[in-house]
Amino acid sequence: MASKTERVMSLRAVRQLSRVRAFYLGGAVLWAALTAWTGWQLPGSRQMWVSALLLAVFTSLLLMSSLWLQRLRAAVSHEPAHHAAPRKTVGTRRAHA
Repeated sequence: MASKTERVMSLRAVRQLSRVRAFYLGGAVLWAALTAWTGWQLPGSRQMWVSALLLAVFTSLLLMSSLWLQRLRAAVSHEPAHHAAPRKTVGTRRAHA
C-alpha cells in the first residue's frame, strides 16, 4: 500500500506528465506541418531532413510520455480511494451533576 505522500507524488506526476505530453503533441504537429511545407518547397534539402529529424524526436517523446502516463494512471487507479476519516460513534452523554 502506498503512503499518502507517494499517492500525492503520483498524482502530481500524472498532472505534470499530461502537460508535458500536450507540449510534445504541439511540437509534433508543428514539425509535421513544417516538414510537409519544407518537403513541398525544397524536397531532399538539408532543411527538410532536419525538420524530419525533429519530427521524429517530438514523435518519440510523445509516444514515451504517453506510455509513462498510461502506466502512472494504472498505478494510481489501483490504489485505494481516499476517504474521510471514520466517524467515532457518539456514545450516550451524561450530564455531570
